[in-house]
Amino acid sequence: MQRSEHILVVEDDPEIGNLIETHLSGNGWRVSRARSGSETDRAVVNGRIDLVILDLMLPGEDGLSICRRLRASGPVPIIIVSAKADDFDRVVGLEVGADDYLPKPFNPRELIARIRAIFRRMELGSAVPSVAGRKLHFEGWTMDCMLRHLVNPDGAVVQLTPAEFDLMQVLSERPGRVLNRDQLCDLAQVNGQSGTGRNIDILVSRVRAKLEAGGAPFQFIRTVRSGGYEFVARVDPR
Repeated sequence: MQRSEHILVVEDDPEIGNLIETHLSGNGWRVSRARSGSETDRAVVNGRIDLVILDLMLPGEDGLSICRRLRASGPVPIIIVSAKADDFDRVVGLEVGADDYLPKPFNPRELIARIRAIFRRMELGSAVPSVAGRKLHFEGWTMDCMLRHLVNPDGAVVQLTPAEFDLMQVLSERPGRVLNRDQLCDLAQVNGQSGTGRNIDILVSRVRAKLEAGGAPFQFIRTVRSGGYEFVARVDPR
């Protein structure tokens, strides 16, 4: 069955690129290919891209630089696939804005599962049924759970990646409740291999930075030592 989502595969190795395209197309997704930063830019300009699969080691501009630029331009989900498989590279990839990191060689079925999980989060979010479609208000801010927008008191939309929005929604739906990293991984459906707790820490750091840049009067997300994280603002669900 043909799906509506359009996936851009940024990979300079023809064999790996063909393998990824074959599996994605076989699962019904529309696929475009790029081999460099300039080709990636042209693909993004020429049509809607719903998800990017990005190699790190590319000719010319490296994948991390491309990831930063893609993230600065909007919330399109990014999955890094790379032969750089150690924790340092994975953490750096997540810190510059990737939603997931899959080391090479990988099982194509795992890549498919991670793509489906990201699209599922984008479509349904992580809200419980009683909250889905509502708006959450706190300190002049508004989270629109249906449109998946976070709006600051000045009316400006704060751009969050799908993973960042899911984390923010999970926390703001449970104000005053301390959630440990394992609970947040489950509730926010954070993908990853080992070290998913570290992924949560990176996401919290990214969300805090965006809230602060958007004019948050204080840190809405409090770190609880040996506990996890707590959303401390008063929330009005309407």
